[in-house]
Amino acid sequence: MREAELRRLLAANLLGAACVVLTAVVPGVFWDGFTVLGTHLAWLCVCSVCVSALNIILHLVLKPSLPPKRSSFAHKISRFVKCCIYFFMSCILYHAIIVLYGAPLIESVTETFLFAVLLSTFTTLQCLCLLGPNVQAWIRVFSKNGPMSIWESSLQITTLCSILGAWFGAFPIPLDWDRPWQVWPISCSLGATFGYVAGLVIAPLWIHWNRKQLTYKSR
Repeated sequence: MREAELRRLLAANLLGAACVVLTAVVPGVFWDGFTVLGTHLAWLCVCSVCVSALNIILHLVLKPSLPPKRSSFAHKISRFVKCCIYFFMSCILYHAIIVLYGAPLIESVTETFLFAVLLSTFTTLQCLCLLGPNVQAWIRVFSKNGPMSIWESSLQITTLCSILGAWFGAFPIPLDWDRPWQVWPISCSLGATFGYVAGLVIAPLWIHWNRKQLTYKSR
C-alpha cells in the first residue's frame, strides 16, 4: 500500500469533514437567523449541495477510480444521466424506508424527503463518484473482503457509519424530553452527519493501522 495514496485519502476525507462543519458556520455569516436547529431544512439543503459539490470535485481532481474503458462523449453523457437517475431513485428508496421505519407518511413529507436526500448524499453519491452506476460493483464493495482499494474501504466505512448514525439518531425522538432537536428529522439528520464525519476520520486511521493485513487484489 502506497503511503502517498493513503495521504491523499486522508486529505480528501478531512476536507469532507471540514466542509460539513463549515456548512453549519459560514451560512450564518450571510444569513441572519441561520442555525442548524432553527433553520434545519435550509441547513439540510446547504449541507447536501456543498458535500455533493466537494465529492464531485475531489473525484475529478484525485481520480481515485480507474476511468471507464469507453470515453466517448456519448458514453459520458449516458453515464451522467444514469448517475442522476440512480441518485434520484436512491432518494425515493430512502424516503420509503424511512417511512416504513415510522416517519410520518403524509405529514412532514418535505422534511422526510430532504433527510433522504442528505442520506443519499452521504452514501449513494459517494458510490456513484467512485464506482459509477454499476450496481454489481456496489454489491462487491459492501460484501465481506470486497473492497479492492483504500478508497473503496473508506467508502464502505463512511457509508455504514452514516446509516448507523441516522439509525441511532432516531432513538431520542419518542422520549418525552421536549427538546428542540427532537423535532423530526433533526436528531436523525444530525446522527447521520456525525456518523458521516466520524467515518471520514476513522477510515484513514483504520486503514493505516491495518495496512499490513490489507492486501488489495484485482478481480
